Amino acid sequence: MKADMIVGIQWGDEGKGKIVDLMAQNYDVVCRYQGGHNAGHTIWVDGVRYALHLIPSGVLNPKAINIIGNGVVVSAEALIEEMKQFEGLLGRLFVSDKAHMILKHHILIDQAKEKLRGEKAIGTTGRGIGPSYGSKIERSGHRLGELRDTAKLATSLVEFYTENKALFQALDIITPDFVTLKAELDGYADVLLPYLADTTQMVWKFLDEQKRVLLEGAQGTLLDIDHGTYPYVTSSNTISAGACVGLGLSPKDIGKVTGIVKAYCTRVGNGPFPSEDFGDDGVKLRDKGKEFGTSTGRSRRCGWFDAVACRYASRINGCDDLSIMKLDVLDGFPQIKICVAYEINGQRVDTLPEDLENAKPIYEEMPGWESVVGCRKYEDLPQSAKAYLARLEEITGTKIGLISTSPDRNDTIIL
Repeated sequence: MKADMIVGIQWGDEGKGKIVDLMAQNYDVVCRYQGGHNAGHTIWVDGVRYALHLIPSGVLNPKAINIIGNGVVVSAEALIEEMKQFEGLLGRLFVSDKAHMILKHHILIDQAKEKLRGEKAIGTTGRGIGPSYGSKIERSGHRLGELRDTAKLATSLVEFYTENKALFQALDIITPDFVTLKAELDGYADVLLPYLADTTQMVWKFLDEQKRVLLEGAQGTLLDIDHGTYPYVTSSNTISAGACVGLGLSPKDIGKVTGIVKAYCTRVGNGPFPSEDFGDDGVKLRDKGKEFGTSTGRSRRCGWFDAVACRYASRINGCDDLSIMKLDVLDGFPQIKICVAYEINGQRVDTLPEDLENAKPIYEEMPGWESVVGCRKYEDLPQSAKAYLARLEEITGTKIGLISTSPDRNDTIIL
């Protein structure tokens, strides 16, 4: 048995939560493999809104096992708070004891450095994701498994604070003493220790037992630390290959890869966004699509579908098909634009360039439609909506396997 995967194809916020929730009804295990509580998945089920940040979206399937892999950076405080929404998680939720912790000093460093960047700020969520991954890479981080000996962990952290006293003073950060720190860590350990496990061995066992496993990505391909619009990216590998590292799988363990895209584009924070619309259409997309961050509440920048970026992202992830989300947000637009290429220094560019900052979009325009809300069969879609989807398939070189026509789980066309 191979593990299937959901991966974001744009700058995150594509609607992965709804698709994972929909697909999770048919899977035995759902796994998160990277990112932290900077990610946010919004899911609507029977009119009830769920906002998830760390716990996999499979939690809404009472029969599914949910795993937070070693590639995720975990704020124990945020995870414990999120767990309060659900009952009976013991035995259904497992967290890798090799996952690195986001500690309070990571959050304070993140916020202080972002403030110092001023106009050059990256636009992070300020939740300590980058500094925690930084500690992991420089080998000064701490794993959740270390909560099994909080005295040893607290001693190690106090030593770290002492060695880096100059840094904390420069950033005006007050570090806790041993007693305060140990009490905090004890609180985390009391709740989380029963959930810690060697999740790599667990996933291997599930696959060997022919269980159906779904891998859930966070953020989007264009925010990948290596392959995204650097430096305006997140701190982890968001592409499909990141699932192997973030869970302990081999490439041979990966099955079907489904890419998630909106029928238009959005971006949170700073960084290049060639197809961004600065006029009334951009405002209309934001308001109709309720484009405000699940994690931060920040309004998202909105624009038209970027087929060049989508083609790039589909190839790097090895997408078998695309799921088109929020098609209904385009209802009522007389004309709909597709970015089919860029112009840089007077030259047409058909691939994703390094110099995306200076890329101007080259658009095709297609006629809009009145409404697709609630359509559950392809035949029910307006002809112009079908033509738009066919054109997206043609330009991106990837077939469309699913179309979402409203936030509701059931308003979904499966092709």
